[in-house]
Amino acid sequence: MGRKVTVATCALNQWALDFEGNLQRILKSIEIAKNRGARYRLGPELEICGYGCWDHYYESDTLLHSFQVLAALLESPVTQDIICDVGMPVMHRNVRYNCRVIFLNRKILLIRPKMALANEGNYRELRWFTPWSRSRHTEEYLLPRMIQDLTKQETAPFGDAVLATWDTCIGSEICEELWTPHSPHIDMGLDGVEIITNASGSHHVLRKANTRVDLVTMATSKNGGIYLLANQKGCDGDRLYYDGCAMIAMNGSVFAQGSQFSLDDVEVLTATLDLEDVRSYRAEISSRNLAASRASPYPRVKVDFALSCHEDLLAPVSEPIEWKYHSPEEEISLGPACWLWDFLRRSQQGGFLLPLSGGVDSAATACLVYSMCCQVCKSVRSGNQEVLADVRTIVNQISYTPQDPRDLCGHILTTCYMASKNSSQETCTRARELAQQIGSHHISLNIDPAVKAVTGIFSLVTGKSPLFAAHGGSSRENLALQNVQARIRMVLAYLFAQLSLWSRGIRGGLLVLGSANVDESLLGYLTKYDCSSADINPIGGISKTDLRAFVQFCIERFQLTALQSIVSAPATAELEPLADGQVSQTDEEDMGMTYAELSVYGKLRKVAKMGPYSMFCKLLGMWRHVCTPRQVADKVKWFFTKHSMNRHKMTTLTPAYHAENYSPEDNRFDLRPFLYNTSWPWQFRCIENQVLQLERAEPQSLDGVD
Repeated sequence: MGRKVTVATCALNQWALDFEGNLQRILKSIEIAKNRGARYRLGPELEICGYGCWDHYYESDTLLHSFQVLAALLESPVTQDIICDVGMPVMHRNVRYNCRVIFLNRKILLIRPKMALANEGNYRELRWFTPWSRSRHTEEYLLPRMIQDLTKQETAPFGDAVLATWDTCIGSEICEELWTPHSPHIDMGLDGVEIITNASGSHHVLRKANTRVDLVTMATSKNGGIYLLANQKGCDGDRLYYDGCAMIAMNGSVFAQGSQFSLDDVEVLTATLDLEDVRSYRAEISSRNLAASRASPYPRVKVDFALSCHEDLLAPVSEPIEWKYHSPEEEISLGPACWLWDFLRRSQQGGFLLPLSGGVDSAATACLVYSMCCQVCKSVRSGNQEVLADVRTIVNQISYTPQDPRDLCGHILTTCYMASKNSSQETCTRARELAQQIGSHHISLNIDPAVKAVTGIFSLVTGKSPLFAAHGGSSRENLALQNVQARIRMVLAYLFAQLSLWSRGIRGGLLVLGSANVDESLLGYLTKYDCSSADINPIGGISKTDLRAFVQFCIERFQLTALQSIVSAPATAELEPLADGQVSQTDEEDMGMTYAELSVYGKLRKVAKMGPYSMFCKLLGMWRHVCTPRQVADKVKWFFTKHSMNRHKMTTLTPAYHAENYSPEDNRFDLRPFLYNTSWPWQFRCIENQVLQLERAEPQSLDGVD
C-alpha cells in the first residue's frame, strides 16, 4: 500500500459576485492540481461567491448562484478522481453558515461549517453567518434538488467531522480557527487526523506575513502532521488586498510557498509528502501521545479513495524550504501596485489621473503606478495571456504588447501639476522630472484664474475681500483662501480625468488617484473635498515614515533619481504666499507635531485602544527622557483636540488600500462618532490632576529634561 500523498492548495484572485469568473478560476486550479498528480485540492474561503460579498450574503440569490456553481463543478469532468474542497455560504435549517463543501466523483462527502468567525478589524462575519457550535457533531443536510439530480444523494453530512480515506485522515479548519486559542487542528491531530486543511480569506497588513507562517509551522511542530493553507489573492472589490501566501507544511517545516503578491489569477502549489514521516514524528512525542490517548473521537466520513498510489516507492518527495519574506518597502511597492491593477482592469477604465504636487506623497503614488507597470510587463514577458488581454483592453489597442514600463506608464498614467501663485518653481521642476523618468503623460496648468473667479463671486456678493494672514488677514480668511485653491484642484482633477483622453482622441476615462497618507487622515490634515478626494487612494493606509523609506527604495530599485530632491525637501502644502519666492509653510509646523509622533499616537489610539488618559500614562514612560509630564500632557491634548475636531473628515475619506492596523478609515474599520466635545473636559482634567501630582512629588527629578 502506498504512503506518499500528493496534495494541492491554491491562491485564487476571486471577485465578489463574479460567479462566472470564479467558476473558471476554480476549474483551472483543479485542472492544474490534477495534472501535477494531486488527489486532493483545497481552495480559498468562500471562493465560489468571492469572500467580500458583505451584505450580499443576506440575499437568497448569493446562496442560489453558489449552488449553481457547485452543480457546474460536480458535473465537470475536470473534478473527477480528485477530492475537491470548495468554499461557499450554505443555509441549513434557516441559518446561514460559512462552509467548506468537500466532494469526490459527483458525491458530496461533507459540508463543514466554520466554527469560529472573524469579527474584528475589517471582518464582520457574525453579521452574516452563525458559527457552528456543536463540536464533533453532524446532522443530515437536505440537498437542493438541482444537486440531488447530479449526486443521486438526498442528504449529505453537515457539521464537525473528518474524512477517513483508505490511507489517511483529513480534517478541515477555516481561516480564523487557526488564530483561536484552542484551534480545531489540536484535537483533530490528537484524534489521528494527519492532513489539516485551512481555507483562508486573509488580507495584507504591512509586516504581518510571518504571523500566518509561524502559526502554521508551530501547529505542525507541536502536533506533527501535514498542513495546507489556501488564501484569496488580489482585490475582490474593496479596500482590502488578499495576499496569497498559500503554503504546505509538515512537522514544523515549510515544503511549498506561494507568492504574496502577483498578477496571476490562479496559483497552485503541490507537494508530495510521506505519511510515514508524520507517523514517526508523532510517535516519539510522548506528551502528545498521552493527550491523544484521552482525545474524544471525531465522526469520520468514510471515503472509498486513496490519496496515495500502490507503487510509490520510487516517487520523489518534496524537500523543505526556507520561507522568503519581503521587506516593508518591497511590500509597499507590490501590494498596492497589484491592488491598483485589479481596480483598473475590473473597473474597465482607460488609466489613472494623478495630481502630482512635487511632494513625497504624490511621488510615492506615482511610483506605485510605475511599479504596477513593471509588474504588468514582467507578467507579459513570462507569458501571462490574461494580463496581456487586460492591457490591450485598457489601452484599447488589440496588437499592443508592453515591453517597457515607461512606455506602458505613458499609456495609462496622466500626471498633472496644478500651479498657483503660492507654488514654488522647485516643486514644479520636481514633478516634471519625475513624470519624465516614469514616462507618464504630464500636464502643467495654473489654477489662479479659477481661484480668482471663485473668490471674485464671494466678493461680489458680500462686498468683502478675504486676505491671507501674510497680507494682514485673519486665520479664518487665511484658511478659507487655502481651501479654495485645494478644492479647485479637485474639480480640475475630475475634469481632466473625464476628458483628457477625449482631447487626445483616445477612448475612455481615467480613475482619479488620491495621495493622502494614513497620518494626515488620522489628524484630518487635509481639506475636505480637495485632492484627497479621489476614486481610490493606494497610500491612504501607509504612514509618512514608511512612504519616505519606500521613495528611497524606488530611487535604487527603479533608478528614479528625480526622487532624490523630493525626499530631501520639507513637506509642504504650498497654499500660503511664498516669502521671497521660498516656501513659508511646512506640514509639521502646521500640524503642531511631527509625523513620527503622529504614527505613535495613531498606533496607541487604534491598536492599543487608548483614550486621552491612557495615552498620556503610556507616553509618560515612553518619552520620559525627552519630555516633562507637562509636555507629554500638552502633546496628547493637542492631538486629541485636533483629531476630534477633524473626525468628520474621516467620513468622506477616499477608499484607500488597507495596509496599517491604525487606519482611521470610517467605513468599516474604525467606527466612531464624528461629532465630539473637542475640549474633552473630564478626560483632560484627569490628565491635569496627574501632571500636578507628578510636579508636586518630583520637582528635582524633572529639572534635567529640556
